[in-house]
Amino acid sequence: IDTFRSDVAYEAVSAGADIVNDVSGGTLDGNMHDTVASLMVPYILMHIRGDPGTMQNKENTTYIDVVKEVHDELRIQVLTAESRGIPRWNIVVDPGVGFAKTGPQSLYLLKHLERSAPEGLSILAGPSRKSFVGKAIDSLPEVRPATPHPDVHPRAWGTAAAVTASVAGGADIIRVHDVREMRDVVAVADESTEQEEAQGDDSSR
Repeated sequence: IDTFRSDVAYEAVSAGADIVNDVSGGTLDGNMHDTVASLMVPYILMHIRGDPGTMQNKENTTYIDVVKEVHDELRIQVLTAESRGIPRWNIVVDPGVGFAKTGPQSLYLLKHLERSAPEGLSILAGPSRKSFVGKAIDSLPEVRPATPHPDVHPRAWGTAAAVTASVAGGADIIRVHDVREMRDVVAVADESTEQEEAQGDDSSR
């Protein structure tokens, strides 16, 4: 269930949901961490500043070092969740690309996902069809057909690139719309990353 409201999370898990995905990381509902702790389900804790209505204002998108600041703020959120009874092994962190970040900040985070997350936690990235993907595409001269294929989302190929960057940046889980297509992208990106690491290991011997 994707919600930042504890009562919705409780009812959804009671009805059969297995995971709580909270875009606020517990900052918008003071009862969320206690509720998730009692439910004993995996908790996806996302980084955000402000709320969905204010997250893109200048104050909430101003960083000196976006990777370090997202890391430090996620670390505090994780410690708070743990203090309320959510086991560390049940927490997945999401650096929140597209939430309280500009397009360039989100793209930079994709490259440095591993450094943006507290050590030892699984990392989720959700770049699929985000507005920053569309803006990156639209910044280029028009070379696509005037009438896109009706079965392909206009941001599909941009999403594929963002998914590849997410895997290379250290994501363990990718949230997408086009599951079958992005599965193939992840398979190739993951294999490429593993081969790069293997070659690095060989060169060190």
